[in-house]
Amino acid sequence: MIIDVEGIVINSKSYRDTSKIVDIFTKEYGMVGVIAKGCKSLKSNLRSVTDKLTYATFTIYYKKDKLSILSEASVINNFSNIKKDIEKISYASFLLDLTNQVYKQNNDSDLYDLLISALTKIDDNFNPLIITNIIELKYLEYLGVMPNIDGCSICGSKSVITLSSDKGGYLCSKCRTIEPIVSDKVIKLFRMYYYVDINKISKLDINKDVVGAVNTFIDDYYDRYTGLYLKSKSFLNSLNNIK
Repeated sequence: MIIDVEGIVINSKSYRDTSKIVDIFTKEYGMVGVIAKGCKSLKSNLRSVTDKLTYATFTIYYKKDKLSILSEASVINNFSNIKKDIEKISYASFLLDLTNQVYKQNNDSDLYDLLISALTKIDDNFNPLIITNIIELKYLEYLGVMPNIDGCSICGSKSVITLSSDKGGYLCSKCRTIEPIVSDKVIKLFRMYYYVDINKISKLDINKDVVGAVNTFIDDYYDRYTGLYLKSKSFLNSLNNIK
């Protein structure tokens, strides 16, 4: 059957001399693999819509559980600000890769909405690290390894003073051992990341050190509990070290 479906290109690879196989993430049909025949030709109307990060309405000859065929696409947002900035491209690429991996473990359609919201905010020039950390934290819920953010992860006390990836989230003064105490701003920001509606974010004026502390925790937590290794994350970390 022929369908029109909103989606975003997650992966794209060459197929024979003139075509590509493209993975399109959609809300209605999940991850859809398509063949874009002849899209490498200079005259092809598919040439510009088969690259990663293409957000469009795709017309597809859909074959469930098989490679479908892409016939045309109408771009919804070309994410022009992302595509002209190496830092934004790096964060966007990581989010595409991360979403792909998370979806393999939990094919919840909410992942699609979260991804599109995040990319839109990055394209609107919101801090890409903060937006990415928000998504990373929210995705932990779908991976089944969400840290405790409602009280001490050991005793449940609401009077928390620090974070511990090793112990699974917030810690109170009684349960803390060698973990360094963090500021109240770090504790509040971490919880805010989880509960915030990305679409409603209108301002991100947050201290760099506070952002960095949350990012460090999230990186360590992913390393400990998710089993995910993404080359795009390694490149992102290298890029941040250069800055």
